[in-house]
Amino acid sequence: MSRAVEVDDRHMRRAIGLARPHRTHPNPRVGAVVVDRSGLVIGEGGHLGVGDDHAEVVALRAAGRAAAGSTLYVTLEPCTHQGRTPPCVDAVIEAGVRRVVIGAGDPDARVAGAGIARLHEAGLEVVEGVLTADVRELDPGYFHHRETGLPRVTLKYAMTLDGSVAAADGTSQWITSEEARMDAHLLRADVDAVVIGAGTLRTDDPRLTVRIAGYDGPQPIPVVVAGVGDLPEAARIWEREPVVLSTTDRKVPSGRVVHVEGADGFPDPTSACHILSELGYLDVLVEGGAKLAGEWWRAGVMSRGVVYIGAMVGGGSGISPLAGVFQTIDDAAVVSLTGVRSLGTDYRIDFEPK
Repeated sequence: MSRAVEVDDRHMRRAIGLARPHRTHPNPRVGAVVVDRSGLVIGEGGHLGVGDDHAEVVALRAAGRAAAGSTLYVTLEPCTHQGRTPPCVDAVIEAGVRRVVIGAGDPDARVAGAGIARLHEAGLEVVEGVLTADVRELDPGYFHHRETGLPRVTLKYAMTLDGSVAAADGTSQWITSEEARMDAHLLRADVDAVVIGAGTLRTDDPRLTVRIAGYDGPQPIPVVVAGVGDLPEAARIWEREPVVLSTTDRKVPSGRVVHVEGADGFPDPTSACHILSELGYLDVLVEGGAKLAGEWWRAGVMSRGVVYIGAMVGGGSGISPLAGVFQTIDDAAVVSLTGVRSLGTDYRIDFEPK
């Protein structure tokens, strides 16, 4: 690896680190670093959230006049459109930046190469594709949404070694160890919304919060997919003002009801996902129950799965992770196993549909 590549990688990693702590959806997570001709960092910043200045502007403001002749490292292609803030590409050009190093192109149709083209037209040197995989990993929900129109939907469940998420009477605490449960809370901490069905609300009365010692980050928005039945008025989730997706008008103790098209009183999974992305929730975690998980799996909206396998055998027919009939082996979907690791006495398996 050449010295120049090492320098570009180092500054891009810093830009990624500046972007990582912030929850910016529906905007992307972006970080930026400004380096002068001598190699000194003279400005840096990250996009904090909707309505705040973009990372490039924050970093260039910190650099001030010294930005003239500098190199700007930015995780995502500078935007070219007027939103709540002016186009970043104009700020970059006006600051007199000489060279721009970009981690990944922006798949947003309003940008999609236009930012890079503007920089070239203005005579700036542009280097593309530096640590692109790391930049995409920084904000997978954003990239997935801009490329597919749907949020990234993660299916999460814990099951026994013989494949039950709960016993026949509905009991399931605790299938997995404390280490696995804490890891599941880390999943919650990294998404915009946690989705459950009405059955899970009635049975488990969850709050859907991140419960990790010392955690002070944002809590995911709770989302309830309601069917035809009434929702329990005394449920703890009303303390958190959830979003309720419903095919009918209904009154709830708190939060908001959003109408979704569907059949037989159950919201259509694809329509529900479009609604969630319109609300700004680009990274979504589905936690249950089996009916909801089965419907969303068969609708093809799941982007990945995280399965916790507890060191426990039910020894009989309990409740399976996905409700519905598995009629023939030809109905099975082939998936890619993307990770396997141990957590205490249990295992976590990550997979993605092929």
